[in-house]
Parts: sequence; structure tokens; C-alpha cells
Amino acid sequence: MKNKKICLIGLGYVGLPLAVAFAEKFKVIGFDIDKERVEELGKGYDRTLELKRSDLDSVLSNLHFTCNQSDIEDSNIYIVTVPTPVDTLFKPDLKPLIEASRLVGSVLSRGDIVIYESTVYPGVTEEVCVPVLESFSTLKFNRDFFCGYSPERINPGDKVNTLKMIKKVTSGSNPKVAQEIDKLYQEIIVAGTYLASSIKVAEASKVIENTQRDVNIALINELALIFHQIGIDTNEVIEAASTKWNFLKLHPGLVGGHCIGVDPYYLTYKAEELGYKPNLILASRQINNSMGKYVAQETIKVMNTYGKRIRGSNVLVLGLAFKEDCPDTRNTKVVDIINELKEYYVNVDVYDPCIDYQRERLLIKNLVDNPLQGVKKYDAVVIAVSHSQFKLYDSNTYSKLITGKRVVIDLKNIYSDATWTL
Repeated sequence: MKNKKICLIGLGYVGLPLAVAFAEKFKVIGFDIDKERVEELGKGYDRTLELKRSDLDSVLSNLHFTCNQSDIEDSNIYIVTVPTPVDTLFKPDLKPLIEASRLVGSVLSRGDIVIYESTVYPGVTEEVCVPVLESFSTLKFNRDFFCGYSPERINPGDKVNTLKMIKKVTSGSNPKVAQEIDKLYQEIIVAGTYLASSIKVAEASKVIENTQRDVNIALINELALIFHQIGIDTNEVIEAASTKWNFLKLHPGLVGGHCIGVDPYYLTYKAEELGYKPNLILASRQINNSMGKYVAQETIKVMNTYGKRIRGSNVLVLGLAFKEDCPDTRNTKVVDIINELKEYYVNVDVYDPCIDYQRERLLIKNLVDNPLQGVKKYDAVVIAVSHSQFKLYDSNTYSKLITGKRVVIDLKNIYSDATWTL
């Protein structure tokens, strides 16, 4: 095991921490098609903010970053951690996974192992990826090379539940390889591993983790819609209900990001392909996808109640990332709030101290620097993300930002004197 050379394909939120962890004990090559990303990592900078420069420096003797295919040819174990998004019709987009498989297939040698970590529906590894590997390598699966699946469980921005502290599900294409893969991950995962009986079981275990959470949040979101109609505070109801030991305490909110807002579509795609209509999962997705529009419309109603003009008004949205204290804006549903407010001809500014403005201006044109250091006043403020900095804002802060009657829409329940909370 010690003489194995590991290659990580994809150096994002999943691949980079994995590469660094393995580099503590093995020789590791980190490959990414993003040349700028590779150059940044070579200089010790991680734009995802998951790792510090000291983390990278500590394994430099064992870890090399590259975007050149020739550098990965002598690896023995390939771990694929590329994105698995959905297209505009919410269908699985497997192009990054297929391209990664082509790359690996073109350098694959006899005895090599290919492990996939990207979230997929059950069957993708053996039915989609393996044929590509065979085609580009001219090698035979489970004779000349082997595969495994170990679903990623990275939680971006979480400094407590890190890679090593989360139990890892593993699997392999035959019993011997499964054991070898399991032992490989045991080298780095402090929390231990769980060896699944098959690759499909491991694939399914991953895709239902976020599907379950999506459905549960959708229930809370729907309850929030009901309670707003009744005229009671959703968070007060949740606090009361959570006094029972088996109540699952979740809060309403936007459901974005690259996992919870995406993974259920992989499962529903496979279900519908087999002729089953997953009504509960699809309904949950519909509810969660509608929340941004709902928040914007409620913002308009509150502004109107407080005598604020709507057309031509100025609204400040605090936060763009899909979660707190994280620079990740992938599939952020804050964009839905912004776009819906613009439908009412509202001028929207966005401030987020955690994101990379130079990159995100391609997504959002109206990003502003710290509004507290400017002179512009707003008709309303929407707290969309609970960044630590925003938790420090008090009534004086919002008085400086807002003209006329103070209107603060708080989606994260972090400001006690908010005008409206989700």
C-alpha cells in the first residue's frame, strides 16, 4: 500500500482536502483542467478557503499539482472528484464525469484502481464510467483494472466536521478490491470507514443523504408558508416543538449549493427512467426552488406596508454564498431573490465579505464594497446569509443603511429586531 501513487482528478472543495490528506502518507498528484487553479495551489493559495497555506506547505514533498496529462501516467490509484451538476431541465449532466473517465482511461495501466467520489445515481460508475475507461484504455474491467466508489461528504466551510472526522463509505468492484479501497481510506479517515456491499449501494447511500435533507427542509418551508398565513412566528413554533426528544429541528430557508439542491434530481432521473414517479421528492424540490421568489414577494409586500416606493427603490441584499462563512456561490438561491426583486424594477445591491468579487462579478453585476463605509442609503435590507460579520450588525448598523422606516428582512433569524423573518 505504501508504494502506491495516488492521483486526484479535480481539485475543488472535495479533491483538494483529499489530496492533502493522502499526501501525508503517500505520493500524490493533484490534477485539474483549470490552469489558474493549479498555479494558485502551487503558490499555496486555496480560493475555496478550505485549506490554509500551512496545510499545503506541510505536504509539499509528497504533493504535486498539475494540468498536464503526462504527469499522471505513472499513478496506481485514480480518485475522481469532479462536479456532477444538472442541466437547465434538471437532468444529470455527466459530461465532467465522462471527460474525467476519458482522461483516466487514456493513462490506465494493468492493476490500477479508479475510485469515484462524485455524487451520482446508482449504476453510473459501472454503467457509464466503466465503459469509457475500457474504451480509452483497451483494458478489461475487473480483470485488468478495477473500480470503487466512495461518496464524498465534504461540508464546505465546516471547520469541525472535516474530511478526516466524517465516517467514509467505501466499496469496490470485487471483494478483494473493496477491502483494499477500504484500507486505503482507513489510512486517512480518523472517524473510520463503512464498507458497503456493492458500488451501487454506496452510490445510493450518497444520493439519499441529501435527498432526505431536502425533503425535510421542504416540509419546514411549507410549514413556514402556512404559519405566515396564520400569523404566527415559524421559529417560535419550531422552538416549542423541539422540546420533544424526537423532533427533527430544522429551520426554513433557501436550499442551494452543489449538493442538497442538485442531488435529488439524480435520484428522480433514475426513478423516472425505471417508470416510477417520485412525487414526494419532486414536490419537495418544487417547494424549495420557489422560496427565493416567495421571499422577494414578501419583501415587496412589507415595503409597501411601510409606505416605501417600490419602482426605483434601493434594496441591499446581505450575502450571496449558498451558506454562511463560505465563498461558494454554486447554485445559490440568493440569485432568485435578486432576480425577482428586479421584476418589480427594484435596484438591488449585493454585499458579501466572503466571496471573490473579481470572479463573482461575472454572476452578479451589482456587487458593492462594504456599504457601511459608503454613503448610499437603502429602502430595505435583506439578510440572505448568516455570515459571522452580519451577526454583529445591530439596530444602529441598519439605521445607517436604511432611509426612512427601518425594513429588515431576515431569512436566517440572526437579527432580533427584524421587520419580517422567514
